[in-house]
Amino acid sequence: MSNLQPALPLYGYQRRWVNDDSRFKIAMFARQCGKTFTSTLELALDCARAEALGQRRRWVILSRGERQAREAMNEGVKLHLQALSAGFQAYDYEWEPGIKALEVELPGGSKITALPANPDTARGFSANVLLDEFAFHQDSRAIWKALFPVISKPGLKLRVISTPNGKGNKFYDLMTGKDDGWSRHTTDIYQAVADGLPRNIEELRIGAGDDDLWAQEFELQWLDESSAWLDFDLITSCEHEFAGMPEHYQGGPCYVGVDIAARNDLFVIWVVERVGDVLWTREIIERRRASFAEQDMLLDDVFRRYNVIRCCKDQTGMGEKPVEDAKRRHGELRVEGVLFTAANKLTLATQGKEHFQDRKLRIPQGNNALRADLHKLQRVTSATGAPRFVADSDSAGHADRTWACFLAINAACVEPTVIDYLSSGTRTTTRQMETYAPGSSGQITSRGWGTVGGNNPFEDY
Repeated sequence: MSNLQPALPLYGYQRRWVNDDSRFKIAMFARQCGKTFTSTLELALDCARAEALGQRRRWVILSRGERQAREAMNEGVKLHLQALSAGFQAYDYEWEPGIKALEVELPGGSKITALPANPDTARGFSANVLLDEFAFHQDSRAIWKALFPVISKPGLKLRVISTPNGKGNKFYDLMTGKDDGWSRHTTDIYQAVADGLPRNIEELRIGAGDDDLWAQEFELQWLDESSAWLDFDLITSCEHEFAGMPEHYQGGPCYVGVDIAARNDLFVIWVVERVGDVLWTREIIERRRASFAEQDMLLDDVFRRYNVIRCCKDQTGMGEKPVEDAKRRHGELRVEGVLFTAANKLTLATQGKEHFQDRKLRIPQGNNALRADLHKLQRVTSATGAPRFVADSDSAGHADRTWACFLAINAACVEPTVIDYLSSGTRTTTRQMETYAPGSSGQITSRGWGTVGGNNPFEDY
């Protein structure tokens, strides 16, 4: 590679990656093993060597989102260049409308640019490329089709790194190929520790609290997704870096799903806002061993902060009284109890999956506990041939987040009819309102325009 040496000693698996000068190179690294640190080190060393020889080198990092691109640049590239005492200029500019690019330029003209990946950005340059966490990129196959012709120029290099994300993406195809010119590296948590990485494997395994998460993120196993209701590729397709952030709430109509829990399961409130025909997750509230009083306070706070049109709440078993109390506080037209019968669970799961398939839902990006929860739900066939949904119960619950998500989607799925009515009371603002009949059917009874006071669109009812 080069006479330039990193400022920090490398573990064996890191040295093997950095010293591999193959044109096409791909690796699976376990979580917490420094895959971004390792992969960006190669880029920094390559540019520094080119500068020393009076040459220029051009690298582009394609990450799954702007936040990840910034992390790769700030916690990888810049860190290494500073350690190499290489002078560079840093830039932050618009690659195209709505896409932020980060770039460093060395005195001799070598550049490293980090971008969020999509098929359009993958076409816009001719350079060596690092695909970071490629298994989690949305439209990974479309990105690949756009990218590979770009790096076909002789001498350009391609690096691909990721942890696994099921079998339905291009990373799986590349990592499992044979005799195709790719140099492949695999470093699970056991190999990393054997090579000197200071990690307590048993402590991490217990802390993970989920067998599937541990198998995929640390043991690098390709999970069998034949029975998973939502496969990882489907989950990834709906992730967005701005989802799950209350500060992005636009003031539009919101729908809420609540999964009731006590003792060891999670109590979950899932809030979505309708923006056009897409449901954007604005907030996910999770509590373990929360008292019913705390659960009531959390839901009341959601009703205060969001324009809640409809809330679907788990009424099964212990949910009877919380649903009754919520109806009394917020109105029977806004709160609906849902019994988790086999038929209702099939309806909820089907509606939920359709929103994932049609990409009509946006969920938080990079939340591994959430991803594991969504993937945990399985459809099985009973002895009578009837379908039912199950999820293994572990320290993370039994798909509590998933059912809260499906309940929120259900709350938003009823088409409105329009009626005219007159509002009473002080008229300070004008808002669109929807009302629903109580009961499991959830049929809407009215929607109209009314003038109301404060933030509650039904307080004049």
